[in-house]
Amino acid sequence: MITSPVDSAALEARTIRKASVRIIPFVFILFVVAALDRNNIGFAALTMNRELGITSQQYGFIAGIFFFGYFIFEIPSNLLLHRIGARIWIARILVTWGVITIVSGFARSAHQLYATRFLLGFAEAGYFPGILLYLTYWFREQHFAQTVALFLTANPVANIVGAPFSGIILDHVHWLGLSGWRWLLILEGVPAVIGGVLTYFLLPGRPAEAKFLTPEEKVWITTELEREEREKVAGGQVTVAQVLVHGRIWHLTAIYFTALLGFYSMIFWMPQLVKALSSQYSNTTVGILVMIPYLIGLPVMILVSRSSDRRLERRYHAALPLLVAAAALVLLGLLAPSSVFLALILWGLVASGVFSLWGPFWGLPNQFLTGYSAAAGIALINCFGNLGGFVGPYTLGAIENQTGSFKIGLVFVGLSLLTSTILILVLPKRAAPVAAAVALMR
Repeated sequence: MITSPVDSAALEARTIRKASVRIIPFVFILFVVAALDRNNIGFAALTMNRELGITSQQYGFIAGIFFFGYFIFEIPSNLLLHRIGARIWIARILVTWGVITIVSGFARSAHQLYATRFLLGFAEAGYFPGILLYLTYWFREQHFAQTVALFLTANPVANIVGAPFSGIILDHVHWLGLSGWRWLLILEGVPAVIGGVLTYFLLPGRPAEAKFLTPEEKVWITTELEREEREKVAGGQVTVAQVLVHGRIWHLTAIYFTALLGFYSMIFWMPQLVKALSSQYSNTTVGILVMIPYLIGLPVMILVSRSSDRRLERRYHAALPLLVAAAALVLLGLLAPSSVFLALILWGLVASGVFSLWGPFWGLPNQFLTGYSAAAGIALINCFGNLGGFVGPYTLGAIENQTGSFKIGLVFVGLSLLTSTILILVLPKRAAPVAAAVALMR
């Protein structure tokens, strides 16, 4: 039976629509939960630091040590996901990190928070790159940047929802004699456990397992993805070891490291920097104000990713927004604005620039990685890159601890984003297939 072009186009549109509606909202909600649990320490610090006598430098270490645990188990976790299956492994990740988040609400010292944050990173390792890998099982390259961006809108959405919610908990929830920051960690850990159980029962591992697709739709999506995979492999099998020495992988890792240095400095320090604008602000007010930059960044992120997919162009769509974010951070450091309006506009530019990076950026490794090479490559980029999540917050806290000001620290973070921008711009336009590139190194 010969399928007409019209029938083929209808089949494609129907299959992509079904996969998008069924997969993206589910992983989006899971990532909202992940972002809340990872980032809530930034709001907890508004009262936690004073109660436990934690200095700026110690807080920077508490926020950042998460990424050491993440680093250690990242690559093994992603390879296990590829072998065991997304449904089981993602469910395991969610349940374990939810339990650890709840336990961290009972910490009595900075050192206990060091331990729980490290274990939280260890438990969550592999989650984000695992979801990225999982999305490659469903969506082709021409839809990937927008798909990733829609998934990653969970990060600004988590802060839009979580910021005012966190402020309200800090000010008004003191049940059983426990401080608000403890309830913040406890209450925001519970959804991860529930999400893990739901994942086990509801998330299909591959298109072949999807009950919401017809046999014809399963064949179409599998055939299309296999065709793309053959083009990427370009006639050669690539081992995990070969991926780990691939120059483009390490170039992307450097981009990600310098970008995340800025991103997590924003995430973990913005609540305290906003509260410092006025001693009269309650935690609830701070939560509402912190929500504003994320509201600005969300639509910008979606528009940039759509443009990137439409033009199949990644470098400039990633670099130009990041350049804006770098400039805004430097201005925050140099001007030290006392006006809440100006400060929030600059933070909005930072959020817009950094969030806009993710869709185009994660379209880059998908141009030349597949199968186990994708699992290893994405995990390597993420695990080494995430060490920037330690360097940024810790350095910002250490500089404030030494100088009594965040000015130099914010300029340092802005220069890191500028470095990331330059690294993106010097990246070759299109990657050679990994097999061919490795062969040239022999």
